[in-house]
Amino acid sequence: MSRQQREALDAMLRSAPRRETPPTPEEQRDGFTAALTRPAPEGVVTRRTVLGGRPALELEPAGASGRGRLLYLHGGGYVVGSPDTHAGLVGELARRAGLRATSVDYRLAPEHPFPAAVDDGLAAYRELLASGTDPRDLVLAGDSAGGGLSLATLLAAREAGLPQPAAVVVFSPWADLTLAGASIRSKESADPIFTEADVRAYADLYVGAGDRAHPLASPVFADLTGLPPLLVQVGANEVLLDDAVRLAGRAGADGVEVTLEVGPGLPHVFQHHYGRLDEADAALDRAARFLTAHLSAGHPDAGALAPVH
Repeated sequence: MSRQQREALDAMLRSAPRRETPPTPEEQRDGFTAALTRPAPEGVVTRRTVLGGRPALELEPAGASGRGRLLYLHGGGYVVGSPDTHAGLVGELARRAGLRATSVDYRLAPEHPFPAAVDDGLAAYRELLASGTDPRDLVLAGDSAGGGLSLATLLAAREAGLPQPAAVVVFSPWADLTLAGASIRSKESADPIFTEADVRAYADLYVGAGDRAHPLASPVFADLTGLPPLLVQVGANEVLLDDAVRLAGRAGADGVEVTLEVGPGLPHVFQHHYGRLDEADAALDRAARFLTAHLSAGHPDAGALAPVH
């Protein structure tokens, strides 16, 4: 893989100006939208829809299987981001997996603090099942806060007596809102995007004075027994590294089939940089294979679920 690409990306991320006074949530949202938004890839049709009572974006790649479905929960610290900011990333994952995807516009903090996002994730998951989607045909994915939210959604589904999907993929999951991981401090100089104070500010807006160790806020503290096969991808150069490592360890200890991938020299949700970072494209290909392999495992004759390249 390209050391030059990694170094150029690190320099680009570090060049983003930092304000002396904290921006408002609206200013953060505007900045995030301007910096992160990438359109859906060519050949992926998008349409507005509603799922679980929330606006959502459906992304359908050309030649997608009619059966498999991907439910995606975007990142943004529970404060910023939307299906539109993540249309490129979700579209790329959907295209490579050959799956129709739905990205949910769950409610954001501070206007809608914890557990609003979990309620919305569960409502979306519940509606997919109620509308006839076989859980063996359903997979989840999410990045950053959306990675933690994907796991919280499945924990809430388990408590509600709902069946689990075929698999779940999380990119750089934010899984510990107590910020207890050592990498929050030890990786601060290596992380070109976030400081400990940045992450704490998001936790303040989402949970406030609530219990930050609640399993639905911080799945690293949850009993993960019964969750589906899990793929965790994380960069080594990020303050949330230990969230991913500890989450994978917790999952393994609880009997979950789990794969942890740590990319050396890579930043938070490096998959966003597909097309200009070799490691991002390779990671998305592996994530797509992971999802389709577990969909096919639920249906041994499911040749139609082979990935699209």
